[in-house]
Amino acid sequence: MRRLAAILTLRCPRCLTGNMWPGFLTMNKECPVCGLVFEREPGYYTGAMVVSYAIAVPTFGLIVIALLLAGIDAAIALLVGGAVYLFLAPFIFRYSRVVWLHFDWGIDPDHTGDTRR
Repeated sequence: MRRLAAILTLRCPRCLTGNMWPGFLTMNKECPVCGLVFEREPGYYTGAMVVSYAIAVPTFGLIVIALLLAGIDAAIALLVGGAVYLFLAPFIFRYSRVVWLHFDWGIDPDHTGDTRR
């Protein structure tokens, strides 16, 4: 439950308390609490693109289906769904990186990423 709460509140995968996003689209380079470096190597967040896709496609689909069920024409539903999705894209970006970090931390914790030692 603590891990799920940390993901939902965009917190560090190691200490579960450090804020990963000080600004809306600005990500910390390291955890302000435990010092975990969030980007292990160049291209590290390539896996987050898969997570982003896995979040984005169902989100867009649910928006369009909800609009279709509300009686809106299919072409209009796709256009409105696309506009709503563009509004949600920055949030999906943030959560995809957080989910990727927590997934990677669960598989391969990096204890050498601490810059404070």
